Amino acid sequence: MEYLIFYYFLINFISYVAMLIDKKKAKAHKWRLSENFLFCLSMLGGFLGILLGMYCLHHKIRKITFYLIPTLSLILHILLNYFFMK
Repeated sequence: MEYLIFYYFLINFISYVAMLIDKKKAKAHKWRLSENFLFCLSMLGGFLGILLGMYCLHHKIRKITFYLIPTLSLILHILLNYFFMK
């Protein structure tokens, strides 16, 4: 259980930092991280980092997929943890 908590903390930290990097690169009109990479981070468990990045950094807030994918990922991880932690 401790490893799982550490994993979620780490992947969400990485996801938030990825959103921060992408936001800075967007402002500087430089090469950016792909949306698929950010979606993969979300599916790996970084949904809170992505959502926090959206709200705190005001990044990707106009794209509906950035609301849907992290939310669906959150639901998926809740279900996976529920069924596998029994």
